[in-house]
Amino acid sequence: MFINYSFNRMQRKSSTISLFLLIACFHLSAQHSFINGGFEGTPQDATVPQGWMICEEGTTPDILPGPWGVYNEPSQGSSFIGLITRPDASFESIGQRFASALTEGGCYQVGLDIAQSPTYTGYNQAIKLRIWLGTELCDRRQLLLETNYINSEEWIPHLISFTAEAAHHYIIIEAYAGGKFKLKKGNVLIDNLTPIVSCDKT
Repeated sequence: MFINYSFNRMQRKSSTISLFLLIACFHLSAQHSFINGGFEGTPQDATVPQGWMICEEGTTPDILPGPWGVYNEPSQGSSFIGLITRPDASFESIGQRFASALTEGGCYQVGLDIAQSPTYTGYNQAIKLRIWLGTELCDRRQLLLETNYINSEEWIPHLISFTAEAAHHYIIIEAYAGGKFKLKKGNVLIDNLTPIVSCDKT
């Protein structure tokens, strides 16, 4: 009797551990984390934060605060990034690959904080931020977000809910002047990009 009881108790313990591991694995598979979603790094101009890649040739974001007269406090961590647009219609954009693709038709949420600096060494106009999903690096297939013109020094949290239109593998974040013929010396600041997590369609 004692042996049987011990065996059953071990079975229950094993089942509990297996269930815990199953739930943990499901939780991890249900989110898509970013490498350096807080854009941490040593503040300097023309530098891509670790984990990110440039998506516009010849133009690179800045790790802030400090360079270009930008002294906003980060919304989290010790640094953030700034993207600019120029009067020649060029703009800055970065991208990153997910470890695993989103599920086509899946419901997801992602958050980030957005602000603007009025002292970005002349690039002080209010512009917009756009976020895309793609199946290849810097491939803009699905528009997730196009903000209004950002003119607040205070961080504005944004929570985006969306349905993946394809098995996207990439995210692209870009500064946007606001239209094909809008030429601006503007900036937008980004921090605290959260993991993409599954959501309830209802």
